[in-house]
Amino acid sequence: MEQLIRITLRHRRLVVGLFLAVMAICACFIPFVRTNYDMVDYLPDDAQSTTAVRIMSEEFETAMPNANVMVRDITIPQALEIEQAMVAMDGIEDVIWLDIAVDLTKPLDTLDRDTVETYYRVNPENPTVGAALYQVTVASGEESATIAGLRALIDSYGEGNAVTGEAADTAASQDAVVDQVAGAMAILVPIILLLLIISTMAWIEPVLFLAAIGVSIIMNMGTNIVLGEVSFMTFSIAPILQLAVSLDYAIFLLHAFAAQRQTTSDVEEAMVQAAVKSVPTIASSAVTTLFGFAALAVMQFQIGADLGLNLVKGILFSLVTVSVFLPSLTLLLYKLIDKTAHRRLMPSFQNVDTVLSKIRIPAMVLVFILIVPAFLGQSHAQFTYLNTSPDPELRTGADILAIKGEFGEQNAMVVLVPRGDVASEAALSSDLAELDSVKSVLSYATAVGATIPEAVAGEEALKQFYSPNYARIVAYMNTDIESDEAFAAVQAVQDVTAKHYDSYYTAGQSANLYDMKNIVAVDNVRVSLVAVIAIAIVLLITFRSLALPVVLILAIEAGIWINLCIPYYTGMSMNFIGYLVINTVQLGATIDYGILLTSHYLAHRHNEPPKLAIRHALGETFVSLVVSAGILSSAGFALSVTTSMSAVSSLGFLLGRGALISLAMVTCFLPALLVYGDGIIRRTTYKSGFFTEEGISIAK
Repeated sequence: MEQLIRITLRHRRLVVGLFLAVMAICACFIPFVRTNYDMVDYLPDDAQSTTAVRIMSEEFETAMPNANVMVRDITIPQALEIEQAMVAMDGIEDVIWLDIAVDLTKPLDTLDRDTVETYYRVNPENPTVGAALYQVTVASGEESATIAGLRALIDSYGEGNAVTGEAADTAASQDAVVDQVAGAMAILVPIILLLLIISTMAWIEPVLFLAAIGVSIIMNMGTNIVLGEVSFMTFSIAPILQLAVSLDYAIFLLHAFAAQRQTTSDVEEAMVQAAVKSVPTIASSAVTTLFGFAALAVMQFQIGADLGLNLVKGILFSLVTVSVFLPSLTLLLYKLIDKTAHRRLMPSFQNVDTVLSKIRIPAMVLVFILIVPAFLGQSHAQFTYLNTSPDPELRTGADILAIKGEFGEQNAMVVLVPRGDVASEAALSSDLAELDSVKSVLSYATAVGATIPEAVAGEEALKQFYSPNYARIVAYMNTDIESDEAFAAVQAVQDVTAKHYDSYYTAGQSANLYDMKNIVAVDNVRVSLVAVIAIAIVLLITFRSLALPVVLILAIEAGIWINLCIPYYTGMSMNFIGYLVINTVQLGATIDYGILLTSHYLAHRHNEPPKLAIRHALGETFVSLVVSAGILSSAGFALSVTTSMSAVSSLGFLLGRGALISLAMVTCFLPALLVYGDGIIRRTTYKSGFFTEEGISIAK
């Protein structure tokens, strides 16, 4: 390795130039990487709703409606005029309104009231007009422009009109996500600079840190072009997590470089020795983080694999950048480092254990008291599954309240059944309509008539309800999208359908969320177990000890359980994606804190008794631990306060709080485990070489 380092440093200008060129190319690729906002795409392939969506995509001319459009105070002719205007718009695949369900040549008061009021509510103060509600299918990928066009159309008919639904939520996320990531970075970067400035010895060093990791972030984002698209979660949090987690690698290298310069006047030789000593440590730290993130790939909910792959890729890019690019860049700018040197701004904290030792036993007792209720509490947490929550101060939230106030809850659920038995379709439609949670049902049997031959019905009616192999029935439910009542309604629809058909599929927002709900428990256990086993193996190899992996993982896992149990005991709910992801992210990102402290402890333990060894280890690592945890916590809270997407906000808040809890666990609880478990650690560590009270070294 040393020879390779010497070669790269000898050609440092070329190395820096190549990295910057690759970064520039990757930056050009970033705009062409599509961001996917549809969580249904990440459900398991065998999920009910996934299969239903695939069938509709392959067999039906139009997908399921994903937007509700309401226009107030219009006549029936005006409503038909607006319907045709929407059909003609780019980005709109289909529009469903009252004219497909009933014969509008007949007076409204002679038609089925429930069916009419699903689409049109007469104004009691002016019976000549009413509010029309359309079910609109917006093409995937065109939500932003199409929703803007719809709002422009309906706003021309007056105030109080509204657009809601999945497409509107996606459009809002598309319009805001870039600004929100930029906003998080705008908060995070100044905080990072402040923390780095007070913890380094030169004004230019923080810029070098950010430059090195910034290059790796751009390379990571640009290489996503190979994947074609990334999820909104990955786009929102992967760059920020990569910055927060891998910044330590750059700090380790430059601190080692500064130490080596104290022993030699040859700057290049100092960097060679610094790299030789620090790169293995950096690589070891990266590997544990990498395995923690890689565990996300085993989630059934495939958004975990998407995020995990990008975080793993980002860690690898950061490792290469810090090991190759940063040493070369530093040698080109070392004179600037010397010119911008300043005195130490942060206290050394060499004697921090004087304070921490006094709370060591109480901290250990407290954690052991909390650990069981924390584990049980986090395993019974209540979740939310929607990615957005309505804000009445914003247009999207105001529109949701407007439609709800006029038409009640808007929750459509599609049932796909085998085509060919119109009598069974009619019976199923009738039974669905009898459910308390269903307002109305739209099917061939209800809209055209079970006795009307398909040849007479017309092509427009047939394409709405039939594909070559399936019949489509739409049940309009009176529940909200996400609640116990909504999930019970989904189950009721499925139970009724099962009485008529052996094979069927359901889709819709509530059906999608119901599938997500059913995979959470399995994914949580699976991901956590894989992450813990993988990191335990790495720790076992690193420390050649049976006890140390248990000690380190216990310290971090206890912090995770405490973090995740807080919502349960405070009666709060959290987004399920945040819950699933934080297990591995907090473990992978903060296990390094424990590794850093333990490594220093073991180095001192060869020559000192346990209490003195932990005192010196804490004195040497406390500043690094505080800075690392401060950066990670700031990254989490910055995500939380700058995003309107509940999945990202929830994960950000859990990460911000989790980093601080992990810091407390590593500085208060872990030292107690190391000191009071010293005998077990010594006996289960291969060739430990620990110092004994008699002044001899015992090697196991």
